[in-house]
Amino acid sequence: MATAFLYAGQGSQHAGMGRDMYEAHPTFAQVIDAADAAVDFDLKTLMFEGPDDQLNLTEYTQPCMVAFACGMTAVLAECGIAPDYVAGLSLGEYSALAAAGVFEPVEAVKLAAFRGAAMASAAAGRDTAMISILGLDRETVESVVAAAAADAAEGTTVEVSNYNCPGQIVIAGDRAPVEAAAAAAKEAGARRCIPLKVSGPFHTSLLKPAGDALRDRLSGLELGEMRVPVLFNTLGREMGEGDDIVSLLERQVQSSVRMEDTICRLAELGVDRIVEIGPGKVLSGLVRKTVKEIACTPVETVEDLQKLTETQEG
Repeated sequence: MATAFLYAGQGSQHAGMGRDMYEAHPTFAQVIDAADAAVDFDLKTLMFEGPDDQLNLTEYTQPCMVAFACGMTAVLAECGIAPDYVAGLSLGEYSALAAAGVFEPVEAVKLAAFRGAAMASAAAGRDTAMISILGLDRETVESVVAAAAADAAEGTTVEVSNYNCPGQIVIAGDRAPVEAAAAAAKEAGARRCIPLKVSGPFHTSLLKPAGDALRDRLSGLELGEMRVPVLFNTLGREMGEGDDIVSLLERQVQSSVRMEDTICRLAELGVDRIVEIGPGKVLSGLVRKTVKEIACTPVETVEDLQKLTETQEG
């Protein structure tokens, strides 16, 4: 049996996440305490108590999510559950890289804090939007996006930001062309067009300043050896000979996330079990809609962990 760990991205966070794990598992608590000491805000209180309006700010969400993921990875290892492959949705890629040994957990949390602040700064003061298009194939969405971008006012853009699963594609950019593309998608037969509650046009070229900042920040780091293959967002697969981690992470914030391709690639690699490391169950839904034959188990709580370990033992 080949197992992949799939790490949740921004949007799945909620106040209270990790509290029961912290109280039940000293290994989880150790990771959270170290993360709390590494950032300039009260990470632990924000995770466990909120308030949600602060937790939902990009610069706080990202280190909290990575701290949770690194803590859960450590507990899973303690339980004898380890991945053959790892991947993550957007921010989750940093958790995947930590699981693979490229980043130490505390460094991953610090990088997530830096990334969140850089992304918030890049988007500040610009009227932007992200809209999830449901029920259209990628070629049709790409066509309406290209048409809307061509008609957009000078200096504005709309792009495909996420290929999540068949029939679920996210577009993002400046509000006017994004809304024009969504209207065209509805005319082309989209079932629904759902505006997302986010603070910026993530995974578009408008985030280039964040990519530049990440390149500078990452270039000074000594990266650990990758012990487990990582499938990268911008590729939808493992690294090739011409790829390097710093360039991939620089591109990631300003390029499309290819989660559908990633899930399909995991199936090609023979993965028959995916553990979604949350919080949340968003990725389990994407897996079901992309490759039905792969079992996906979300793990967020003590109860979830107990069920998974019982399955492992069985």
